[in-house]
Amino acid sequence: MQNAIVPHVSTQKTVLLIGASRGLGYAMAEEYLRRGWRVIATARAGSSGRLAALAATVGGALEVEIVDITVAAQVAALRERLADCRIDLLFVNAGVKNDDRETIADVSTEEFVRVMVTNALSPMRVIEAFEGLVPAGGTLGVMSSGQGSLTNNTHGKYEVYRGSKAALNMLMRSFAARHRDDTRTMLLMAPGWVRTDMGGADARLSIEQSIPNLIDTITAHDGRPGLHYVDYLGRTVPW
Repeated sequence: MQNAIVPHVSTQKTVLLIGASRGLGYAMAEEYLRRGWRVIATARAGSSGRLAALAATVGGALEVEIVDITVAAQVAALRERLADCRIDLLFVNAGVKNDDRETIADVSTEEFVRVMVTNALSPMRVIEAFEGLVPAGGTLGVMSSGQGSLTNNTHGKYEVYRGSKAALNMLMRSFAARHRDDTRTMLLMAPGWVRTDMGGADARLSIEQSIPNLIDTITAHDGRPGLHYVDYLGRTVPW
C-alpha cells in the first residue's frame, strides 16, 4: 500500500505592495523578501524592469504585476487576477508630488487633480477593491507622510502634496469608521524624509535608515485592530 501524500501547509506570509518599481516601494519589496515573505509587487507599464530583474534572483518569491492605480479598469483586472490569493498585508505605496515651489495660488487645476487622484483617491480605491483578500488579523496600510499632519503644519510649503496626504488620512479614517468592528490592523505610515527621487538629495534619512524600521513598525502593530497614524519608528503622528 502506498503512503498517502500529506499536503504541505505553508506558513509563509504574503504582502501585496502597490507601487514598488523604485524608491521606498522597491526597498520594501527587497526587505520583505529578506524576511522570508512572498511578495506580490506592482509597477506601471514600462517601469517594471528593476522588479523583474529582482524576481529573477529570488526563486519565485516575488511576483510582478502591472497596474496603474489611477485607471479603475486596471485595478479591477488586477483584483480579478489575484482573486484566489490570501493577502496578509496589503500596502499601498504609490504616490506622486508636484513642483515643490508651487502653492495653491499657482498650481494648475490639472496638476492639482493629478496629485489628488494619485495620492488620495486611487490608494483608497485599491483598499476598497482588495480588502476582501485580507483576513482577520491581517493589515491594511497606506504610505502617508508626516506632511499630512494638520497639527504639524506650522511652516507651510509643499502645500499641494500636504493636502493630498491629509486627504488620504481623512479617507482612511472614514474607511476605519465604516469598519469600526474590524479586527484587522489599519496603518497610515510616515516614512520620514528619505533620500529618493521624490525625497531629493537633501533628505535627512537614507532608505536603509527608514525602511527596515518602517517594516519593524508594521510588524509591531500586528494584532492591534483599528487605525494607527505612526512614523517609521512607531511614534504616533498627530492628526
